[in-house]
Amino acid sequence: MPSSSDFASDRASILGPTLRFKGDLSASEDLVIHGHVEGSIGPAPKVTIGPEAHVKAGVTADVIVVEGRVEGDLKAAQSIAVRPKANVRGNLEAPVVNIAEGAKFNGSIKMESGSAAEDSNPGFDQGSIAFRTGTSN
Repeated sequence: MPSSSDFASDRASILGPTLRFKGDLSASEDLVIHGHVEGSIGPAPKVTIGPEAHVKAGVTADVIVVEGRVEGDLKAAQSIAVRPKANVRGNLEAPVVNIAEGAKFNGSIKMESGSAAEDSNPGFDQGSIAFRTGTSN
């Protein structure tokens, strides 16, 4: 009989908008955050920070999607997506980083895959980044 962790990628834990959490948060399933979290998040397969969320934490996951406000470093094994209207203050580290037009970002970006990090002859094909800068008033 399969264990409950076999279905982790098919489930998500949703932290509602009235939730205020302080501490270390990790999960075997995806996390969707709509409330306030302070501390650390991850590891988890996928972390989505909703549009009303405010996170003051480092986040570690396979995939990270930011729609709200984050103050902290984000590290993903696969990709990070910063959506329009998101506000990120922190460093991003992932093989693929996407910062949408309209998003606010203040930090640095490091893009390396596991094998590329070990390669002594780095090239431009190790990661990808897509972003547009817009004018802000």
